[in-house]
Amino acid sequence: MKSPIFNLKFFLTAVVAVVICSCTPSNTPEYRLSDLQGKWVENNTEHYVRFTSEQSDENGYLYGLEWHEDEDKYEQDLIDARAELGYPGNGWFKYNLETEGNLTEIHLMDNGGAEIPKVYVISKLTGTELEYYEKENKSWKYYFTKAK
Repeated sequence: MKSPIFNLKFFLTAVVAVVICSCTPSNTPEYRLSDLQGKWVENNTEHYVRFTSEQSDENGYLYGLEWHEDEDKYEQDLIDARAELGYPGNGWFKYNLETEGNLTEIHLMDNGGAEIPKVYVISKLTGTELEYYEKENKSWKYYFTKAK
């Protein structure tokens, strides 16, 4: 039979190990939804993305918009088209941000209501910078700065 002192030493060692492990920082950065929401411009081009705080469905997805002003498409065009159609279509997407950095976008289409999912991994998100890449194709990287 083991002595009570051995049992106490074993117990204290286990407690110290648990405390040390719980204090070890995670390698996975966590991102805040408030940093993502707003209007972003890609590499000083005329490609814009807006992540809104408007709820899109009961699954927790929010609405986002994407447009290219160099193609004579503007944010207001998407808003007007939604009002005309009665639902969001081309240029609109639903999105969800996981704290670990996965950004899921479900692009909404006018033709038959198709929904096209894309999953991105955020590599950087601050109040002014956003960088992410496609989970399926890591070479497709996107760099945005917060637009005024």
